Amino acid sequence: MRIHAVHNLYEERLARSTRPFRARGCKVERCSYCMLREHLCICSEKPVIKSDAAFLLVMYDDEILKPSNTGRLIADLFEDTFAYIWSRTEPNQEMLDLLNDPQWQPYVVFPAEYAEPERVAEKVEINTGKRPLFIMLDGSWAEAKKMFRKSPYLNQFPVLSINPEKPSRYKVREASKENQLGTAEVAARIIDLYGEQRNADVLDLWFDVFRENYIAGKMNRMLPEESAVKQLKAYLTT
Repeated sequence: MRIHAVHNLYEERLARSTRPFRARGCKVERCSYCMLREHLCICSEKPVIKSDAAFLLVMYDDEILKPSNTGRLIADLFEDTFAYIWSRTEPNQEMLDLLNDPQWQPYVVFPAEYAEPERVAEKVEINTGKRPLFIMLDGSWAEAKKMFRKSPYLNQFPVLSINPEKPSRYKVREASKENQLGTAEVAARIIDLYGEQRNADVLDLWFDVFRENYIAGKMNRMLPEESAVKQLKAYLTT
């Protein structure tokens, strides 16, 4: 199994914790990689894709520790995924260097209504010799807004927004708005906008696998006969 940036960040965050993180369900024995109950682990089902896109996950401090986080699903599929803990006063220097690396063309993924009109990009346009770097602000909605407002190093980049046509399928946490999507759901819409429709479909299906297994563990129920894993496998064979 490929160990990715979110796995490494999780271990780093645990190592500097001064007290245990007490999220709901903290007493449950979980796989330390997919964060699901051990008997519902999905690590062996992880699909492999090829993509020209990269993601930067800027994560609010405790978000990396939450089993319900879906940012790790992006890193599961997209090999070039980077992850850092957000700091208002001391942003990670490696992250700043990444943002200034000329091989990347960064886009901040956030609702257009919170950005100046001149920053809003209607589509993904990549200059010759560059690759897109989609910046995801990963946390609760209140935390994401705080990161957006208080990260001046992001102000130089265009803001890419989506308008979800359907309500979120994410029922792991309660959203403040009906059309508020999970991080992985937003990433799938962005990848579709970029033109990698099959990768968007695979990420959506991988999200469904995680969601179904997470809820099964939370509610102590059996997986359905026509499980999301079966649907993912069927799609991958087409």
